[in-house]
Amino acid sequence: MKDLTPNKADLDPIEIASIDEIRGLQLERLKWSVRHAYDNVPMYKQRFDDAGVHPDDLKTLADLAKFPFTYKNDLRDNYPFGLFAVPKEQIIRLHASSGTTGKPTVVGYTKNDIDVWADVLARSLRASGLRAGNTVHNAYGYGLFTGGLGAHYGIERLGATVVPMGGGQTEKQVGLIQDFKPDGIMVTPSYMLNILEGFHKAGLDPRESSLSVGVFGAEPWTNAMRLEVEAAFDMHAVDIYGLSEIMGPGVANECVETKDGLHVWEDHFYPEIINPATGEVVEDGEQGELVFTTLTKEGLPMIRYRTRDLTRLLPGSARSMRRMEKITGRSDDMIILRGVNVFPTQIEEQVMATGGLAPYFQIELYKAGRMDAMRVYAEATPDAADSLSKTASARMLTKHIKDMVGVSTEVIVGDPGQVERSQGKAVRVIDNRDKE
Repeated sequence: MKDLTPNKADLDPIEIASIDEIRGLQLERLKWSVRHAYDNVPMYKQRFDDAGVHPDDLKTLADLAKFPFTYKNDLRDNYPFGLFAVPKEQIIRLHASSGTTGKPTVVGYTKNDIDVWADVLARSLRASGLRAGNTVHNAYGYGLFTGGLGAHYGIERLGATVVPMGGGQTEKQVGLIQDFKPDGIMVTPSYMLNILEGFHKAGLDPRESSLSVGVFGAEPWTNAMRLEVEAAFDMHAVDIYGLSEIMGPGVANECVETKDGLHVWEDHFYPEIINPATGEVVEDGEQGELVFTTLTKEGLPMIRYRTRDLTRLLPGSARSMRRMEKITGRSDDMIILRGVNVFPTQIEEQVMATGGLAPYFQIELYKAGRMDAMRVYAEATPDAADSLSKTASARMLTKHIKDMVGVSTEVIVGDPGQVERSQGKAVRVIDNRDKE
């Protein structure tokens, strides 16, 4: 793989500023953001007043812990524009969730918000090893989902050429990568596996492609998958993080030279880690739920937004700003099976470690009598698709899950191509417990 370490001269000065300088800037911007929310969003005024706190009480960064949390349901309860802090005519773009579990969550951006988003996304791409003059294949979905347009504006802000492909049409994706020869690709990690499969179906060697870096986000993924993709394409695979309530992709990003966690762009987003059960802030280095407060967002300020993502904060390395560990899962995606906490990423690690299995899987939860049970569907690689090999792989994966995760599960290994492929975010868990 190429050495894509960026030159220090190309970085934003704040990326390598002193910790004192960063903390001073954060406090200044935090005071503004909390005041902005209180003065312009009725929900925040009522919630702060009910909690007995006022923007004037924020004198240090630690004082933020006195303020109440914001939850995803707050966006639904104030649908569509009740949390906007500026007049509607100042909002130049709207994004929204799919709304498959109720009303969608709507987010709005001022012109300055869009500029900040493009800036932090460009910073993320530079940290990933991309440069002005590169070409970047954008396979994130366009539309109300923040991924496609967020990535698009960031690529352009970097000074690179964007290929606005969007999701799906795997055969066409492969063809355009071959024809346009992009330097980088932005895509969900699960869909990158589909593209890899598309290369193989076309009889093409992915290691001969032009891709030198993949920027993967929108879903948790493991280091085992990183190694799989890097070996398959001979390219760097780095993690990008974001969520629409806070901004979209570009809130944090790995640096290609270290790949040791995602540097949070702390000049715009203030992170905390809390105990998800008690809500208490824990020390850096301790595992917990990630909470974000926006520092510069005008249209939709978020004060102590509970992301439900589980991680921990670590000191800076390639940049001064703190790192967050790769997301291990979400507190609301955690499977509790007979008293054992299980995350889909744990199952993914065991699938990737089992010989004869392709990197595709799906988990089904069901009732066995009165007990919750789990079934894992996997698929064989083409060279291990005979019945004896599939049986051996199923036994091996069953043992790996039991040994490493601590639960007994049924494993079904199907033929190549049998596990449903994602066209964007992968659907890892099907819960049929209430249907039986």
